[in-house]
Amino acid sequence: MKRIRYYLSRLRGLDSRNMLAVARTISVESGKPRALILLDMAWCSVVYQAGYLDYQEFEFFLLDRRERRTWITGGKANSIVVKYNQREHRLKFIDKSVFNGIFDKWLARDWLDVRTSDAAELERFVSRHGAVMVKVTDSLMGTGIEKYDAAEVSDFEAFRQRLLDNRQFLVEEFITQHPRMAALSPSSVNTLRMITFFDGTEVHVLEGVLKIGNGADVDNYGQGGMYTVLDEAGVARYPAFDKHSKTYAVHPLTGTPIVGFEVPLYDRVISTLHEVGRVVPEIPYVGWDIAIAPDGIVVIEGNYNTGVFQMKPSLTGIKTGLLPHFTSVIDF
Repeated sequence: MKRIRYYLSRLRGLDSRNMLAVARTISVESGKPRALILLDMAWCSVVYQAGYLDYQEFEFFLLDRRERRTWITGGKANSIVVKYNQREHRLKFIDKSVFNGIFDKWLARDWLDVRTSDAAELERFVSRHGAVMVKVTDSLMGTGIEKYDAAEVSDFEAFRQRLLDNRQFLVEEFITQHPRMAALSPSSVNTLRMITFFDGTEVHVLEGVLKIGNGADVDNYGQGGMYTVLDEAGVARYPAFDKHSKTYAVHPLTGTPIVGFEVPLYDRVISTLHEVGRVVPEIPYVGWDIAIAPDGIVVIEGNYNTGVFQMKPSLTGIKTGLLPHFTSVIDF
């Protein structure tokens, strides 16, 4: 029943125009008729719980039935959330200000909520830090996140009201990232998405992903960024790709090699995950966004409904997804 409800909710939110555009792109790429692509998308949505964006991102058009069964699609990731992440505790991760209050020990940055701060406090905060990030507290995919410099703001009463009107309630000190991370793309903080599962005894690190900006203030995939997966040592073995399926072995703006890139302080990332993954045991399955500062680890946020990042078969030559790895730890 839960699977049916999930399927119907996705169907109601279907962007049919974008689906047709994606099918057209795949048709050109694969040489297969668009009508057959659309029929196969519909089949995969029912059988493998794969949305049309899953179908494109994970290149289902290149896979046979046995191979498709090994991929964690949006529907399968959702089934983990539904089974394990208790609804009454999700607000601790949905609201970024609530999250910051719980995980303040690991944030490594100053922050305030404009709902509970006046204009004078906001002015002191921005003036003290020089550059800040403002965030919609319950946004997804980086929407509503903007950077402001102190020199840009002259009227803090008006600035505070604008933030309230835009629901950008959270103001944070801008993160100075490790120079090796900045070398990838200096305009954004380039982060890691680390997926963990706490089984009540042990925190399992299921996947590490390197997210890279491409000229914008944020590195999110939905905002023009790209990603590639990391091996167990924190090394990117494959090119990154963006939502338009463009691939990058070298960053197009900075010229920094992506293939072979080693994330600095990766051992400290892992040790931090073993701490934060235990804090809210009622939400055992979390996708953590982590930044690397020059001298330590910065926890940016946790996502209780994280999707799974898997590499395109055409980039790796590997046609099996992460489902066998996840099910070795999680029963779903």
